[in-house]
Amino acid sequence: MIIRSAYLAAEGFERELEEELRRAGVAIAGWHGRLVLSEAPPAAAAWALDIWTDVRDMPVASIKSAASALRGIQRNWALYAAGHHRRAALIEAALPPVKARALTFPEAAPTGHLGAWTLLAPDRMLASPTKSSPFVNGAVRFEEDREGPPSRAYLKLWEALTRLGRWPGVGETALDLGAAPGGWTWALAQLGCEVVAVDKAAMDPGVAALPNVTIRTESAFGLDPASEAPVDWLFSDIICYPARLLGLVQRWQAAGRARNFVCTLKFQGETDHDTAAAFAAIPGAMVFHGAHNKHELMFCLLSEG
Repeated sequence: MIIRSAYLAAEGFERELEEELRRAGVAIAGWHGRLVLSEAPPAAAAWALDIWTDVRDMPVASIKSAASALRGIQRNWALYAAGHHRRAALIEAALPPVKARALTFPEAAPTGHLGAWTLLAPDRMLASPTKSSPFVNGAVRFEEDREGPPSRAYLKLWEALTRLGRWPGVGETALDLGAAPGGWTWALAQLGCEVVAVDKAAMDPGVAALPNVTIRTESAFGLDPASEAPVDWLFSDIICYPARLLGLVQRWQAAGRARNFVCTLKFQGETDHDTAAAFAAIPGAMVFHGAHNKHELMFCLLSEG
């Protein structure tokens, strides 16, 4: 068996990743902890935190030889520890240290080349010099603000914008649909853009009082995009079925009233893989499950400008 790709699921979302891969026709050779192993070439997988794209199966004669083999390929490596922990830790200690520090948002994602490796057995190592995420095991950490935001929902927004490498700024407008209690509105306001928060539910008073925030007590689905002023960014963390959100996004696209989209697809019960695929099929779209997401995916679409 020759492993050609590997996909790392977030804890608790192994089933979603396996379903997605099987639907895409990716044969699964086995699991190693939360890591799916496949003999097929790498494929897109929204439910994978990280995808190992250049997998190499390497013998491990000794701790020293394992570390030397990795260093002979490149400098920076991140361990995915799913077994043989003592031996893996000794190999890791023999490698140059990789510090997975917390980011201070807005801060660009790291650009240094980072590979991934794991021990499948005491004498067998799987390593990939390249992977889809610049973060250790695909998980970005932030210096959190435990006083300003009314909820922790802002973390998944920070992660999405960090992955995109773009975020709203001074002089731009953002429409936040389904905004209450205001976690995303708070995060957007900190960036200096003008935020219009739309929700029939009450907003956090501290967020509502921010000088660059306007509150509209309306239903996000009741808005007619064709009658709305153009916005630079449309955000949505609405609790609704993904198919309904898809219709909303399509209406705003058709009206040409929003340049960039960042939306949460929230799944209730079974995962709606068909609608997730429809979002992913939108030209230019990114669909992914972030480290700060629950049973949901992020849909992002950026304008070329």
